[in-house]
Amino acid sequence: MNISKRALMAGLALMLMAGAASAADMIGNCAVTGKKGSIPIANPAKPGQLTVEVSLPAPIWWNGDTPDTIKDGMEYCIAAEIAWRAGYDKLEVVNVGWDPLIAGQTHDFDLAMSEISITDERKKVHDFSIPYFSSDIGVLTRTDAPVDEKTVKTAKVGVQQSTTGAAFAMDKLGIADAQVYTDQGDMFAALRSGQIDAAITDTSIVLAEVVANPGKVEVVGQYKTGESYGAIYQKGNANNPTIDKIFQSMIDDGTMKALAAKYLAAAWGKDPATVPYFNP
Repeated sequence: MNISKRALMAGLALMLMAGAASAADMIGNCAVTGKKGSIPIANPAKPGQLTVEVSLPAPIWWNGDTPDTIKDGMEYCIAAEIAWRAGYDKLEVVNVGWDPLIAGQTHDFDLAMSEISITDERKKVHDFSIPYFSSDIGVLTRTDAPVDEKTVKTAKVGVQQSTTGAAFAMDKLGIADAQVYTDQGDMFAALRSGQIDAAITDTSIVLAEVVANPGKVEVVGQYKTGESYGAIYQKGNANNPTIDKIFQSMIDDGTMKALAAKYLAAAWGKDPATVPYFNP
C-alpha cells in the first residue's frame, strides 16, 4: 500500500471513529453534551438505565404519543442528559396517570417530569428537584369565540384535576362550576369542540397547544403566580441529591438554556412574557 493510500485509509478510519463517537453521544434524538458518568448514580431504580415517568400527552416537552415514539422534547432531552451524566446511555420512559403520579402512587422510577409545579402541598408526598423552569397560569380559548379578562370569570371554564391551574381557577378566580377533566388532552378537545369556552392551566402548556392546533385556539392572557417546575423524586431516595447536582450542572454550563431555546422558544414562536397579564 502506498503512502497516499495509507493516508486515505487512516483518514477514513478517523472519520469512522469520529462518527461512532458522535453517534454514541446521542440518546434518542438528543445530543448529550456533558461527560458520561461525570456525576454517577450507583443504584438506579432499574439496573443499567435511568427510568423517568411522565403523564402524556405533553407536546414539545415530550414529542410523541407513546413512550416508544418519544425521541426528543424539552423534558425528554433533560432526562437524556441526566442519564448520560449519571453514567447510562439507556433511558426508559414510563407513561402514568396524572392523579396517581401527583398522589405518590407510582413506584420504581428515578424521577418524574411532566411540567410539574412545585408546591408545599406536593412536598408532603414527594421530594422535588431544584427548579428548572418558571411558568405562570394561562388562559386558552378558541379563536372564533375568545374570552377576555372580565368574561373569563363567567365563562364555561375547563381545568385539569389536581393541577395548580384548577386550584387557581377555583380559589383565586372564584369559578365554582369549572368543568374538571382527569386528562389534559380531554380538556383541550372539549375546548375545540365548544363544550367549554376556556381552558386554564400552565402558560407553557397552553402555548404548546396553540402550536399543536394553529388557528383554532389562542392564549389570550395569563396570571402571575411565580410557579416553578421541578422533577418529582421518590421521597427520601438516596440518589435525589446526586440528581440535583446533575440538574445544577446543566444550569451552570448552559445546557438547560440551550434546550429551552431549541424546544420552547423556537416552537412557541414567542416569549411567554409577551402574553398579557390579567388581574385575578
